[in-house]
Amino acid sequence: MRSRLSLLLQNVLSSLWFVPSLIVLALVALAFAGIELDIRIKSEQLKTWPALFGAEEEGSRSMLSAIAGSMITVLGVTFSITMVTLSLASNQYTPRILRNFMNDRVNQVVLGVLAGIFMYCLVVLRTIRGGEERGFIPSISVAFSVVLALVGIGFLILFIHHISTSIQASSIIPSIAGETLKAVDHLFPKELGEELSPEALPPEPDESIRRALQGTGWTPILALKSGYIQGLDADTLLKLAQSNQAIVRMEYRVGEFVVEGTPLVSLSHCRFASKEVSRTVNKVFTLNRYRTVPQDAAYGIHILVDIALKALSPGVNDTTTATICIDYLSAILARLTRRSIEEPYRLHEGKLRVIAKGPSFERLVHLSFDQIRQNAEGNVTVVRSLLRMVEVIAKGTRNRHRQHILLRQVDLLADTVSRSVPSGYDRVKLEEYLEQVRAELLGNML
Repeated sequence: MRSRLSLLLQNVLSSLWFVPSLIVLALVALAFAGIELDIRIKSEQLKTWPALFGAEEEGSRSMLSAIAGSMITVLGVTFSITMVTLSLASNQYTPRILRNFMNDRVNQVVLGVLAGIFMYCLVVLRTIRGGEERGFIPSISVAFSVVLALVGIGFLILFIHHISTSIQASSIIPSIAGETLKAVDHLFPKELGEELSPEALPPEPDESIRRALQGTGWTPILALKSGYIQGLDADTLLKLAQSNQAIVRMEYRVGEFVVEGTPLVSLSHCRFASKEVSRTVNKVFTLNRYRTVPQDAAYGIHILVDIALKALSPGVNDTTTATICIDYLSAILARLTRRSIEEPYRLHEGKLRVIAKGPSFERLVHLSFDQIRQNAEGNVTVVRSLLRMVEVIAKGTRNRHRQHILLRQVDLLADTVSRSVPSGYDRVKLEEYLEQVRAELLGNML
């Protein structure tokens, strides 16, 4: 339940309506508070500052109408600029970065402030009454509207500056990488540490796990709807396995697409699954129409790879953007290679309870390298950047299994160089760099 609430909060905070709505409500409340203050303070006390509170009925109406009209006009222009920016960013980079623009707190605050000033002026404007006996002019609220107008102008300038910088590759790529690094820190908090006897292969299941899996029959729990898995509540899944004295085997990992009516998980030692168990299992998984990064670091890597592929396409041919993506992929994998990735087997009191399906170091490395390498044939700069990425990542681990994975990437890059680099000079230089990286990897494995 805590995981679902956390994901729900993230989705709400990242929406384009929630923060602006809060700001609008706050400014409306401020308008009512100012009107109440005007009611309590006698107008004679305010006449001692005629330059601040000397506006009459017609002047107050005109000023509030002018501010409200200008703010709603600016708000429309701001929305138009935002839509144009989203369209340009989608065409230039990848449609998957649109949520990053929607998540942008500056954009949300600017839209909220402009809409909130408009609503503030409307609320104050409706309280102005003429006549000598029952006339009422909220002088303090009217004067404060001028301050809000200046604030609105400042936020408009901030928005223009921010939108012009946020659409640049040097701003978009670090933002995605930063979100992915946070996901890595959240999903893999434990440092791998120095290994005294590093193994060449990942550990195999021990004897107790093999015995638990022998002769096990599996009962599928079907998904009740289709969608991408945004996250799951691992604690609830473990409690479900304990209460049913069963083993729960996940059939999908976070980020994968689930089709309604297909097995979401499988239960061992369970002839049939009740509707209650089925509903509980489906509540464990948060499914939605799109993927998100917080519990799916692979998706952050996928977005960076997409931007690199778009930059390498013949219609764009932007090698610099591709190398920026590779540099930040290096930062992500360098941090990941120092982290311990949990085994899929989850035990409780010595008994196997959950067989999880999560990301592996090998899968994330292939996701980062393969498509870029396949689309970078003949591009010396990009191939060299990929080699540098291997070199950087290799310095962060003494785990032989991970070193073998990186060595495999060196071999694949060597094959790409031999097939696709036409210039003999460039090919020789790349082959020298290849041998240097290979020698460093083999030296670390001794």
